[in-house]
Amino acid sequence: MPQKAKGTMSPNVTEERRATRLAPSPTGALHLGNARTFLVNWTLARRRGWRIVLRIEDLDGPRIKPEAADAILRTLAWLGLDWDEGPFVQSRELGPYRAAMERLARDGCAFPCALTRTQIARAASAPQEGAHELRYPASLRPRRWERRFEDAATNWRYLSPDAPVAFRDRIAGEQRVNPAEVVGDFIVWTKRGVPAYQLAVVVDDHRQGITDVVRGDDLLDSAARQILLYRALGLGPEPEHWHLPLVLGPDGKRLAKRHGDSRIERYRALGVPAEAVIGLLGRWCGLPGPASPLSAAEFRAAFRAEDLPRVPVVFEPADDRWLRDQ
Repeated sequence: MPQKAKGTMSPNVTEERRATRLAPSPTGALHLGNARTFLVNWTLARRRGWRIVLRIEDLDGPRIKPEAADAILRTLAWLGLDWDEGPFVQSRELGPYRAAMERLARDGCAFPCALTRTQIARAASAPQEGAHELRYPASLRPRRWERRFEDAATNWRYLSPDAPVAFRDRIAGEQRVNPAEVVGDFIVWTKRGVPAYQLAVVVDDHRQGITDVVRGDDLLDSAARQILLYRALGLGPEPEHWHLPLVLGPDGKRLAKRHGDSRIERYRALGVPAEAVIGLLGRWCGLPGPASPLSAAEFRAAFRAEDLPRVPVVFEPADDRWLRDQ
């Protein structure tokens, strides 16, 4: 993977400069939904003078595809998106995550958990069939545990206080989320010997000076968990959050393979120009009029954050036909 940073830093950059991150996970190729989020993130940054950090979030175990990271970088560049620092690859430096986990354990904020999904599901009072992340109730907490973190083959969970976390999202508005009700005690370290998503993101956002997090609203609940970790680790002010409504298929479900091939690589291979892809994304971002080809720079000039739809966008078969006709 190339290590040279894209773009250049302005000579008058100060430590107070706001920063965001493009943080793809190399579990597969970018599709239109991913691209829309990255385009909005990049545009907000370039319009507002934020520093952009590129981070490869590759700690998701067997779902990671080694070749996907380079393909993602090529796709971002093809779309005309650049960055100021990175790419930084999470798996290459685990020390900071371990230090954070040691503090959580030492402060009694996390505990080891060897229970299986089946055991957790049986103990839960509410049905959780098919849930991606099972709710871990406080009743399953151990009565006592050693406050010392070791790389044992076990998960570690954060003790979620039974209280709502309030924050203002720049797109979704005022939020009150109680992680104890949503997921209970959530995993912060995995039995694979690497941090879970929630802890890794918090550590990296703090280390890299991230002040603004832009992502899909499927992660809106995660913001509350990450705020809890910021506070438990004493990391100072949390980032501002911008959660975009997702791109859905015609059936109202999150855009996926079942809705057809919406990979950016596919359209590129068919000869669809990047400007056509950005033109469709522009319509999905509230640009007036019918979709028309746009460069990333033209999108940046026309984009208005206040025009972003506050409801999900639907990828229709007609959108696919329009792209292939360009």
